[in-house]
Amino acid sequence: MLNAPLVALPNFSVLRWSFDPSLIIPFAISSLCASVKTLGNITTCQKINDLDWKRPQMQSIKQGLLSDGLSMSLSGLLGGMGQSSASSNIGLSLATGATSRKIAYSTGGILIALAFLPRIAEIFVIMPQPVMGATPIFAVCFIVIIGLQMMMSRMMDSRKIFVLGISLIFGLSVMGLVNVYSQIPNPLVRPIFSSTLYLATLLAIVLTFLFRLGLAKKVQLVLEPKKSTSDDIFSFMEIQGAAWGARREVIYKAISALNEIAETVTLLNLAEEKIVVDVRFDEFNLDLSVQYHGKPFPLQDLSQSDPDFTDDGSLSRLSVDLIRKLADKVTSDCKDGVCRVMLHFEH
Repeated sequence: MLNAPLVALPNFSVLRWSFDPSLIIPFAISSLCASVKTLGNITTCQKINDLDWKRPQMQSIKQGLLSDGLSMSLSGLLGGMGQSSASSNIGLSLATGATSRKIAYSTGGILIALAFLPRIAEIFVIMPQPVMGATPIFAVCFIVIIGLQMMMSRMMDSRKIFVLGISLIFGLSVMGLVNVYSQIPNPLVRPIFSSTLYLATLLAIVLTFLFRLGLAKKVQLVLEPKKSTSDDIFSFMEIQGAAWGARREVIYKAISALNEIAETVTLLNLAEEKIVVDVRFDEFNLDLSVQYHGKPFPLQDLSQSDPDFTDDGSLSRLSVDLIRKLADKVTSDCKDGVCRVMLHFEH
């Protein structure tokens, strides 16, 4: 270490460019996996800094992927190693609570300075192995937990459980079945099975697309007044919420509001026939349309009601107020005997 100069310019004398067509597929797979990893890292940073985090913010992810891709391309052109965001560093920032951009700018400046200070940079090379081993273990503990929290923030059905389970199991098997995967004859496919990250990421992507086939974003539930129960509504909405990967709290609000509507319609004998519920979902919205033939649904305000809740009318007004508080938007209409109540929930 003492033989290295204190100050020096980076050595570009070994810089060479070459192109090997056989590496195109492994490179494409590696780039895809690295992009997915960076996406996950940025999403984790978003969740750490936002207590009300609901979903990834695509604008910052777009900027992060762009900067990550540019840094890897520049590193390759200069003859260096591929660069990527480090999950362990994110875990360290989570453990310490240090997530300020100012720290990132300072750290980046220090790393740039170390490129011109080889003697100081070599201090990190001779760092004791126990320290080098303990640091990632400490950081990974936090990143694993935050990852599990993000996965479990959405409802899950058997499809999503299979996606996560199969990806994790086969990804971890790379470390235990090295001799088995090294015998794969095809040189274009073999690199996929040489990395836990590559195999787990590809399986997660392929299985996600495969299991989404046939998954409807619009479903219908038919309720019969005085026969259907709240358990029917709960089971239906929970199954659909898990299939969609919806947020649990939004689905449970919709279940409660739908129960109140069904009970009010039954209590006041508003419906002549069956009650039809159309449910539509996307990543940002959950919309319910409750339709029946009969009398209009009373959407009056509770403040105008009698405080004595002993009669059916007062109880229905209480239900209406609960519906208004549960849903982000409630409207109703009635035309030619066909009455509808529309509920909108922000997801």
